[in-house]
Amino acid sequence: MKNNDFASAKSTSFEQIPVVDISEIHTKDGFEKTAIELVHIARSIGFFYIKGHGISPELISQAFNASKRFFELPLDAKSSIEVDVNQRGWMGQGMAQLEGAKTHDAKEVFFWGWDVDADDQDVISGVPMVFPNQWPDNVAPFLRSDVLPYYNAVIDLSKSVLSALAYGLGKPKDFFELAYKKPLGRGQLVYYPPMKFNDLNEQRFGASPHTDFGVLTILLQDMQGGLQVLNKDDEWIEAPPIENSFVCNIGDLLERWTNGYLVSTKHRVINRNEGARYSIPIFCDPSSQTIINPSDFSQNPNKFEKITAGEHILNRNRRNFKQYKK
Repeated sequence: MKNNDFASAKSTSFEQIPVVDISEIHTKDGFEKTAIELVHIARSIGFFYIKGHGISPELISQAFNASKRFFELPLDAKSSIEVDVNQRGWMGQGMAQLEGAKTHDAKEVFFWGWDVDADDQDVISGVPMVFPNQWPDNVAPFLRSDVLPYYNAVIDLSKSVLSALAYGLGKPKDFFELAYKKPLGRGQLVYYPPMKFNDLNEQRFGASPHTDFGVLTILLQDMQGGLQVLNKDDEWIEAPPIENSFVCNIGDLLERWTNGYLVSTKHRVINRNEGARYSIPIFCDPSSQTIINPSDFSQNPNKFEKITAGEHILNRNRRNFKQYKK
């Protein structure tokens, strides 16, 4: 039995990322068809686009525009909410060095999570990864109001996708429901500056090769491109932007939860364009105290020990972000 935090399965050989139309996911026949398709892809590739998701272009534009306005602020304004060990606030370049990377990632990030107050019982009790957010209300009062509607819509969307995955894995479609009553729901606004070619030679990336820590990631990327996914032949496959779609991928927690049946696939970001790249990944993770037990999905001997979602994510953060190492 493994006691580490890494998932171990590896995706199959593939040359492109499949697109899944989920527009019929709320009908009986459409739900069953989508469930079968999603599990097949999650088992073999771990990455897929979704279209027909129902999130309005207005919400998407509003969130993207707010992100760009925030990153254009002067350094002293962004520094007023510098990221802390709670993983909330703004992180400048040089603060993220992912496990195995030779140098830090070339990016700035604004982190937030499920909105809780300082007097929330989980905050008071020190439940891992449950903290109040650091919204920049004094320097960017628009950010909270422009980003949260999109964030909430994505969390709702993730519940539909997870419901289909549960059903496709032979579980009741409401299997994940209780775990998402108070999700961690980690959100990021990410700014990648243009990269020089000597950065590539030095193996400096916008985001170094990694797997995501959590259950399910739903990524909104601009039209610049730069996301690449690793197949089993160790080939980097482009995941180019597709208008009106999201990129979804299985994270380490869901691979672990399914005892290695679903696959968490390594990926990276290289911004070779002249302009900046922006993205908004939402890491759709369950409540901190959700027990990730491989026996829930498998009768085979467990490949991984049980762990809570919050403990797992905190452990990974401690190994990847410098604010935990001060």
